[in-house]
Amino acid sequence: MLMTADTQGGVWTVALELAGALSRAGVATVLAIMGGPLSPAARAAAAAIPGLELVESAYRLEWMDDPWDDVAAAGDWLLDLEERVRPDLVHLNGYCHAALPFRAPRVVVAHSCVLSWWRAVHRRPAPVRYERYRARVAEGLRAADAVVAPSAAMLSALAGEYGALGLGRGHVIPHARDRRRFAPAPKEPFVFAAGRLWDEAKNLAALERVAPHLAWPVLVAGSDVAAGGVGRRAGESLCSLGWVDEPELTWWMSRAAIYASPARYAPFGMATLEAALSGCALVVGDLPSLREIWRDAAVYVPADDPRALHAALDHLIRDVARREALGALARRRAVRFSPRAMARRYLDVYALALAARPPAPRRVCPPSSPSPCGTPCE
Repeated sequence: MLMTADTQGGVWTVALELAGALSRAGVATVLAIMGGPLSPAARAAAAAIPGLELVESAYRLEWMDDPWDDVAAAGDWLLDLEERVRPDLVHLNGYCHAALPFRAPRVVVAHSCVLSWWRAVHRRPAPVRYERYRARVAEGLRAADAVVAPSAAMLSALAGEYGALGLGRGHVIPHARDRRRFAPAPKEPFVFAAGRLWDEAKNLAALERVAPHLAWPVLVAGSDVAAGGVGRRAGESLCSLGWVDEPELTWWMSRAAIYASPARYAPFGMATLEAALSGCALVVGDLPSLREIWRDAAVYVPADDPRALHAALDHLIRDVARREALGALARRRAVRFSPRAMARRYLDVYALALAARPPAPRRVCPPSSPSPCGTPCE
């Protein structure tokens, strides 16, 4: 299988978890990387997966500012990769490239999108400067043999922004994390949060407002520099840890008594899953996607209500029994989102895509004719 991924956040994490689970099921993956260089730790994690081949590039991603020359060049690169790899299926963790003339069926995974992000954060449709993005994403969605989202809420958002996907083409497969990477330790008196400080969807500014009025400190791990180099630093009321690698992140989560994510937009929320696996009591944004995922295993607060956020955190700080019960409930819920279960559901979707559109036949040249593409024909 040929799979695309990027280095800008949770997509890489999900891609690696899925590739590892697919490898254990006997599926080899070629992972085509875009968006920037991999860290040594990320490259080492990929190298540990049997049968996984990494192919790296630095092409800009479709949601970045003015990316279209890079998107076109990345498209040529992906078609060349498919010609070399000859995969049974192309798994795209992005939208636009699904419209390319791949021979193999293509499955698109909708981790998030600019238009639904904008609507959730700014409470209005995205401005006209995103019309080209809208058109290209819609084109990719129409061309896909199957579309996967990590929540039904995200699948519904896609239909609202780009039009109905059509009967039987949309599928919900939650993201997953290996629970062996995360384990509760004796809990300590602090509130923890993780996320990009510059991303308004994370709404970490709400924690800045309530932190001075809490009995516990609020620690935040995450980059303060966006992909374009623009940043936003944490206020003095938060204890900013900056960007931390996975081992350090898991260390902090294992000890945090409460994890707070008052998000305005979260199609799934990988960090929240990691915190739940670490046994944290969850206080999260009151979003359809998060209620769908966590049900009764979290406390929900409106993103624009700092008083509700303060009350929820203050209550859990004071109520040890409720806090511990909620942390245990979150972990029991989180272990359901396993890489094995995720891979099994993806294999079902792959089978449907393959059955709906078998791969195009390879070109076979007459024995006496030269190969028109310059490579030996079968």
